[in-house]
Amino acid sequence: MNIFDLLTGENDRPALVAPDRPTLTHQQLRDNLNHLVSQLQQFGLQSGDRIAIAMPNSSAMVLTFLAATLCATAAPLNPKYKTEEFAFYYEDTQAKALITLPNTVEDAIAAAPPEMRLIQAIAQPDGTLNFELVRGEATPTTSSAPTEDDVAMILHTSGTTSRPKRVPIRHRNLIASARNIIEAYQLTSEDTTLCLMPLFHIHGLVGCLLSTLASGGTLVCPNGFNALEFWQLVDRYHPTWYSAAPTMHQMILARASRNSEIVKANPFRFIRSSSAPLPPVIIEQLEATLNAPVLESYSMTEAAHLMTTNPLPPKVRKPGTVGFGYGVAAGVMDEAGNLLPQGALGEVVIKGANVIDGYENNPTANATAFVDGWFRTGDQGTIDEDGYLRLTGRIKELINRGGEKISPLEVDDVLLRHPAVAEALAFAVPHKSLGEDIHAAVVLKSDATEKELKGHCAESLSDFKVPHQIHILDQLPRGATGKLQRLSMAKLLEIEA
Repeated sequence: MNIFDLLTGENDRPALVAPDRPTLTHQQLRDNLNHLVSQLQQFGLQSGDRIAIAMPNSSAMVLTFLAATLCATAAPLNPKYKTEEFAFYYEDTQAKALITLPNTVEDAIAAAPPEMRLIQAIAQPDGTLNFELVRGEATPTTSSAPTEDDVAMILHTSGTTSRPKRVPIRHRNLIASARNIIEAYQLTSEDTTLCLMPLFHIHGLVGCLLSTLASGGTLVCPNGFNALEFWQLVDRYHPTWYSAAPTMHQMILARASRNSEIVKANPFRFIRSSSAPLPPVIIEQLEATLNAPVLESYSMTEAAHLMTTNPLPPKVRKPGTVGFGYGVAAGVMDEAGNLLPQGALGEVVIKGANVIDGYENNPTANATAFVDGWFRTGDQGTIDEDGYLRLTGRIKELINRGGEKISPLEVDDVLLRHPAVAEALAFAVPHKSLGEDIHAAVVLKSDATEKELKGHCAESLSDFKVPHQIHILDQLPRGATGKLQRLSMAKLLEIEA
């Protein structure tokens, strides 16, 4: 079995929709994928080969990604990488081919070594896609359909503190994850998803793309996220749900009041958040403004996306938690590898059919990350009496102020409750006697002073948790997928002990 076997949507129902492109039905999608896989095989690509993809969100990207997983192994890359970054990922994955749209991503093409096949994805008038080999020799193969144990795609960890690790995700991991997502959110062919997340990231690829198509639903795929266009897209396509990172939710929320008629006319069945913690205050504001349940979830690349999630009504949603596992067992472990009792604080561990077997060619990382069948997530948290997981932060992001441990997420939430604060990020800075101290950075939506913000924190936080300094910035630094760069803040602001 492979992920093509998930694509069983009704023949005539819309599968793939994009602005300014003809809609593809589920039958047209399947037929086009068979054609594209055949073309890749004619170009000499087969099971085990890695196919790099560098293109923005689009219906072409959806079709290219799926075809690459069914012929070989897809290696989707951020199209905004620089030449040196593309060169690193080509070498690291040993990519045999690169697929791009015509006249785009010049850096990706410039970084391609001479022996790499270059393929262009050409959009057809009927909404389908065609591949053209523009460099390299076509030596046809007769590769059979992938099995559940074949690697469907290869992604990398974020690599914020070390060299990125290769994450090989097999067809069986993707199948398990897609089914877990469908069960968790009761997705059906009646659902329409607005795909906002980038399709070089596990959230977009599985949390949006694969789960929607596997449920027989409709995927609306604009060319990336644009907060100015979001409500127009909602008005045009009437999505029943969307999934996004916290930053995107805040931008959507900020523009909801000026689009009140669209909000009222297009109620969401639910709204999903993943990829980073969503402060409880933002959940409250989203639910009050958009009149839909907001389901915060917990996901990782190594788990082919979903691990735990808050459930749909009428089950209880607990803001500040990331819910419980769907098809995934979650626990809390101490440093020695012992599972801890309910309510204890420790490292979150998971296991399930969606979890990878291990990092590729990295025995040192595997020995650390996998313990007795459990995967160590690197996050700290507790599980309450109802099985709901509460995260207190990345272990490496926790602030140790003279022996006092501070969760930056707690400080973020307090700052965000100040009416002048639009965004907040607490972080560790080096300190000569304490080891670390706590600072925070904020983006304001109205006037406020540092003294006022500190006083606000002091009303809710113990003295040792109140930021020593609050930096007022025009914007907070983010990575390629919108994640805030908490670990890099002291360095970026040139703060020394």
